[in-house]
Amino acid sequence: MAFKPNSSPQTRAVLEDLLADPGGWRHGYDIALRTGLASGTLYPILGRLSDGGLLETRWEDDPPEGRPRRHLYRLTAEGAVLAAAVAEQAAAVARQAAASSGGRVRAGRRGRPAVEGA
Repeated sequence: MAFKPNSSPQTRAVLEDLLADPGGWRHGYDIALRTGLASGTLYPILGRLSDGGLLETRWEDDPPEGRPRRHLYRLTAEGAVLAAAVAEQAAAVARQAAASSGGRVRAGRRGRPAVEGA
């Protein structure tokens, strides 16, 4: 699945978040907390990434008593390469924005760089 340049910022946020631990299994609620995405936005993204071969999915083996099993997600090798490319592209855009604004960059939403005065 080729990543489309016009893919949503939400999809990019999910990929970047999963890249923090590309081999680790994560459940949707954890991803939602870290990205700030609502379930109605997050789970369709996870489904599309999974259908595109960028995520592996499985059910949790032994949940604590009283809690249902969680669906777990992690990047495939292809997904990790793509997520790294997305993160690099975002960093390049931030560097370009900083250079064009005289280097005044502040922390933006979810810790991403944001250019002052933009």
